[in-house]
Amino acid sequence: MSDNKEPLYRHLHISCESRVLYVTIDNPPINLITKSLLVDLIKFSEWLVTDENNTVVVFQSANPNFFIAHFDVEALLEQPTEPKPKYLVELNIFDQLCERIRLLDKVTICKIAGRVGGGGSEIAMACDMRFAALGAAKMNQMEVPIGIIPGGGGTQRLPGLVGYGRSAEIILGGVDLDARTGEEWGYFNRALPEEELDEYVSWLANRIASFDPNAVRNAKASLLNSMPSLEDGLLKESNYFNELCYSPSGRRLMQRFLDLGGQTVEGELRISDLSAEVAKDDQTLL
Repeated sequence: MSDNKEPLYRHLHISCESRVLYVTIDNPPINLITKSLLVDLIKFSEWLVTDENNTVVVFQSANPNFFIAHFDVEALLEQPTEPKPKYLVELNIFDQLCERIRLLDKVTICKIAGRVGGGGSEIAMACDMRFAALGAAKMNQMEVPIGIIPGGGGTQRLPGLVGYGRSAEIILGGVDLDARTGEEWGYFNRALPEEELDEYVSWLANRIASFDPNAVRNAKASLLNSMPSLEDGLLKESNYFNELCYSPSGRRLMQRFLDLGGQTVEGELRISDLSAEVAKDDQTLL
């Protein structure tokens, strides 16, 4: 058994039932992936690698309207424009986080009762399963309308879940994917009535945790062997992302996104419409 004790976090609340860890994400007002939340997620994922006691991890949110929003656009704009980033030959820290989660010897489940988007969706896609609340959960990859692309594996993981054409619709269109459609397309395992979501996820997590840990871990390891390596695609995606983040057009559109209400509760609840307004308004300014 491991002697490791879980570290303390600013934005994560951890509880344990039997062999199930419940991780509640709490970074008001929209669970934006700020630098401090990213640090928490990295620290926690690194601790999970060393943990020998638990077999299931359930990610959930303290905010009923947001599971995890996208990465902090203000933080992206704070990066200096010079010197330009070198061509990456190793995974960036966010991709490392997602790959660490994907390859854990534990079953990872996301309970999504509100919006999930951008980098939040990329974290969710790195997990084994995603369950959604009908009428409330929505996914959106809003990057292309605001001048960039998904930069944490979105273009690489989404096609494996929903197929190339549907991925193109979601990513290139920047449109919302509702819970029912997401279930039909394969992004969500199931879409359940809100009042049944907690009960089902807890039941499934505890059911899996009641099985022989070695059987669970080996079964997941064998399932992972069916998946192709994404490293080359992730590296190329990161380099495309960096190119746009440092471009005049990318920075202009990201700033426009913030100016129009991005990263506010009101703006994020209508992220599909807001991101389309970013592109439309930008055309009138050119």
